[in-house]
Amino acid sequence: MSDRIVAAEPLELRDWAAGDLAVVEGTMGAATATRHLGGPEPAAKLAERHARYLALAGSGLGRMFVIVTGPDAQPAGSVGFWDAEWAGARVYEMGWSVLPAFWGQGIATRATVLALAHAREAGKHRRVHAFPSVENLASNAVCRKAGFTLAGEVEVEYPKGRPMRAHDWRYDL
Repeated sequence: MSDRIVAAEPLELRDWAAGDLAVVEGTMGAATATRHLGGPEPAAKLAERHARYLALAGSGLGRMFVIVTGPDAQPAGSVGFWDAEWAGARVYEMGWSVLPAFWGQGIATRATVLALAHAREAGKHRRVHAFPSVENLASNAVCRKAGFTLAGEVEVEYPKGRPMRAHDWRYDL
């Protein structure tokens, strides 16, 4: 039996909840899922991340979702957007992470498109930016397929203190 899970329609987003720490552990705590992000986060950082995602709910500063798929609404990863400043402007920054068992099925792209609709509905900012590593071909493909425009190559810190060459992808809401 394969460890690969085939995602069934429909794919939906649900708001991040207290019981979703396992989604963060399976993505940001996994070496395979974080190879372009400086490696897996330790347990304390995963707990902090989970708390930040919970705090976004109702804050007006963004929104974090669990990507669910299949007839049992099985968690497949996360996607979200949050307030940021970029090039002197207030924008949303967006990120996603899919559990490795669900890779290669277009889940990140479909979830990103749904999250962009939520960002548009929030009506707070004109633009969304995403900053995948230039080496992360899959996340750069998500940006392209979801309708982002490549604004150029930039240096960002991710995690804080670790320089990373990234593509600045921009989406006009």
